[in-house]
Amino acid sequence: MSKKIQNALISLSDKSQIERVLKTLHKYQINIISSGGTFKEIRKLGYNCTEISKYTKFKEMLDGRVKTLHPKIHAGILSKRNNNKHRKEMARNKFNYIDLIIVNFYPFQQTIQKNKNFKKIIENIDIGGPTMVRAAAKNFNYVSIITDKKDYSLLISELNKNKGSTSLKFREKMASKAFGLTAYYDSIVSNWFNKKLNIMFPETKTIFGKKISELRYGENPHQKSSIYVNDLFNKELGLKKIRGKALSYNNYNDIFTGLEILSSFKKTGTVIIKHANPCGASINNSPIKSFRQSYLSDPISAFGGIVACNFKINRRIAKEMSKVFFEVILAKKFDKESLKILGSKKNLILIDISKFKHKKEYQVKQFDNSFLLQDKNKIIFKKKDLKIVSKLKPTKKEIKSAEFAMNICKYVKSNSIIITNDFSTIGIGAGQPSRVDSCKIAVQKARQFQPKKLRNSVAASDAFFPFSDGVKKLLQAGVKVIIQPGGSIRDKDSILAANKAKVKMIFTGVRHFNH
Repeated sequence: MSKKIQNALISLSDKSQIERVLKTLHKYQINIISSGGTFKEIRKLGYNCTEISKYTKFKEMLDGRVKTLHPKIHAGILSKRNNNKHRKEMARNKFNYIDLIIVNFYPFQQTIQKNKNFKKIIENIDIGGPTMVRAAAKNFNYVSIITDKKDYSLLISELNKNKGSTSLKFREKMASKAFGLTAYYDSIVSNWFNKKLNIMFPETKTIFGKKISELRYGENPHQKSSIYVNDLFNKELGLKKIRGKALSYNNYNDIFTGLEILSSFKKTGTVIIKHANPCGASINNSPIKSFRQSYLSDPISAFGGIVACNFKINRRIAKEMSKVFFEVILAKKFDKESLKILGSKKNLILIDISKFKHKKEYQVKQFDNSFLLQDKNKIIFKKKDLKIVSKLKPTKKEIKSAEFAMNICKYVKSNSIIITNDFSTIGIGAGQPSRVDSCKIAVQKARQFQPKKLRNSVAASDAFFPFSDGVKKLLQAGVKVIIQPGGSIRDKDSILAANKAKVKMIFTGVRHFNH
């Protein structure tokens, strides 16, 4: 069902590109109603336009808070054209139908990003715009609603195709998008209030997002996927892809894990991620040593993974990286020589993360018609709460080494065991239902690739040891410092085993499950 457009109402905060639409509206002799700055802009561009206050015969009031909120406007939008009662009421009140609404909202996100003045922020909560959009979207059988300047071309094409009319299919599509926008807009305002009032878990919670792009595929090739930005202040991800193929769901999943771990490093560091688990991590004053040690942790698992670095890639580092097949390399810029070297690798994705800023807010996990919400795991442990439970006491360096090990451990899927030496991982046991199996895997990895470093190594466990068997596996391998939360009813058995082996054991009291 095509609907000829006779009257259009235009109210825009962002007035760019509107001239293209005005030309088409003029072509089909469509009357234009507008207000404020939009009215002035339309007149400035040389097109006839009726100001809303003259159209409604009611001056805007309350400093502009009330201008489009008028029966003549909303009856014109909401009336059913095929309803006799509606038609009679419209005729009796001498109201015209409004067939096209072009609206975008006050820039609330930009306002809160640039302004901390509470009164100004409140005044930039749009009321009239969303009200008109919702009304037009509800009455899509008769009214076209445009909320995005990206759709101006579609509107122009639709009007030209249908000689000044729009199709029902087009109106439905635009209505769907319009309701998405109002939901998005309202959720931003709601989340801003929650943030201001420090309400983490409100009675109703809306997760909002703006689509960045469709992805190459989802977790598997037969699954579709897209990425959205969930940012209150309308900021982008801060990831600049320099080269390479389109990113997939798995790419982003690994990238996010890498960025999360990198953000926890206070020194120069590298982490290699595979299937959302670190398979190597190292901090070192030397960037190239940091990369080498990360890679040597598990060179087999590193194949096809992603590398995340908090430093600039130079020619020397690029040469080292080019010897291995990686899918993605993240770094704080790449010099010209490194781009030449890495650019020769087919399909390798390079991403500049120099503008990325980590935010520690909350995590969401969704299942069917429900989701879990929690604040992020922000701590490793509190130094004042550390308990040295062994007879031998660790040195300051050993405590720092234990802190590094536990920091990596908290990002590994549970149950997790990490073995490190000289602030580099040498064995990672991840995602096992049995903690002792995680211990076996971590030891096995270390023995496979760097057996000499097992002597005097440091081990971290994300949760307590329910039995001493896991501890004994680590002791037999040559671990000299064990850090764990503690809290098992059999802690004494683990402590006893550590003391017999003259190993130092630290309790943190902080568990780090990661599922």
